[in-house]
Amino acid sequence: MAELAALEDPKARAANEKHGDDHGVNLTKLRAVATRLKTQQDLARQLWQTGDTAARLVALLICRPKAFERAELDTMLREARAPKVHDWLVNYVVKKSPHAEDLRVAWTADPDPVVASAGWALTTERVVKKPEILDLPGLLDTIEAEMKDAPDRLQWAMNHCLAQIGIDHADHRPRAIAIGERLEVLKDYPTSPGCTSPFAPTWINEIVRRQSVK
Repeated sequence: MAELAALEDPKARAANEKHGDDHGVNLTKLRAVATRLKTQQDLARQLWQTGDTAARLVALLICRPKAFERAELDTMLREARAPKVHDWLVNYVVKKSPHAEDLRVAWTADPDPVVASAGWALTTERVVKKPEILDLPGLLDTIEAEMKDAPDRLQWAMNHCLAQIGIDHADHRPRAIAIGERLEVLKDYPTSPGCTSPFAPTWINEIVRRQSVK
């Protein structure tokens, strides 16, 4: 904890706080700390319990994802309010857990929109890797009905799922594009030059175009 405190950078904190993350440690330096520590599950649990965002990010890098029980992961997700901690927990830990599918189903239906966004993130992975377990038309129905008025983080996760369905599943692509065009979610989102817009129709068409020229 003292080492992380010494790495605190006011400029990094100011930049992170714009995205809702309350820490000021450069992520490259934070990853270097984790690389040196290597895998230490007990230490990971101790770091998580501090509640400190930088410490929790290190914890997620040095833990054993498969060592967590389902209830433990559920509790951790509900505690992970900082966007970066939430993102790393889902992508680096939950996706590798044997409880991932059970949690995906439970979280997607959760009334807490931040928790639900994690369920949608896991669903997006299934769209790519295990679409046979999903009801894709049903997902599109839900997105069409709920995405427009969803809170920001949940809306972003649902929009990603919409785009991924359109990218990976040609038979559902016209409907995915049509939903995006009608709802106009993230249509005016500022996009840096050279980056792909998160507006689903633009995103779908651009990635499909790139795939077609490979």
